[in-house]
Amino acid sequence: MKKQMFLSAMLLALCLATSLTAQAQNVESDDANLETQLYLIVGTNQDVDDARLPASLDGVVKQLRGTLPFKNYRLAATLINRVKNEGRLQLSWIGGPLASVSGAASGSASTVTPSFSQFNVRQVKLQRNSENQPIVQMLGFNFGARIPIQVSGAIAANGAVAPNFNYENTGVATDISMREAEPVIVGTLNVGPSGDAIILVVSAKRAPIK
Repeated sequence: MKKQMFLSAMLLALCLATSLTAQAQNVESDDANLETQLYLIVGTNQDVDDARLPASLDGVVKQLRGTLPFKNYRLAATLINRVKNEGRLQLSWIGGPLASVSGAASGSASTVTPSFSQFNVRQVKLQRNSENQPIVQMLGFNFGARIPIQVSGAIAANGAVAPNFNYENTGVATDISMREAEPVIVGTLNVGPSGDAIILVVSAKRAPIK
């Protein structure tokens, strides 16, 4: 009888300890902030001035060279943001790195015909996979851009030819998960008749507590 009571007490203590540990983990998880990084990489067959990419993207570049037929890759932009666990992220900008991409595609895009870009994530959330490893989920990941593509030229009164542009929509929407601090390829977007492509790469990790 005493042995059964002892075992019951030990089992109860174990359950309480497990519950408290889980609650502590949940509190830590709920209070965590995440640092997200969105990389915009341009894949092209043209020569580029600087083809160096961060060492953290070495694995991604190796994967790209094995699957995509581009001669060169260059980093167009790195967008770093901080978001609370289970929070949302929303960015929008005009021009910037995609302006140079659309310029290469159209031949004469400029600040008069900028690109418009948006990056949204409905929820960034810390989770654990089946192997109990920490992962980051991005629910409602959405990247979109409106890029000017030259379609024709109009003759002005002085005889000069003014280019005409159409804005083309491009983007990707998905739900993804990744290991902390491990960059993953989200998707590729073709940009105009040049054959160039924008490759979206994202990573996320817990931000240090300050």
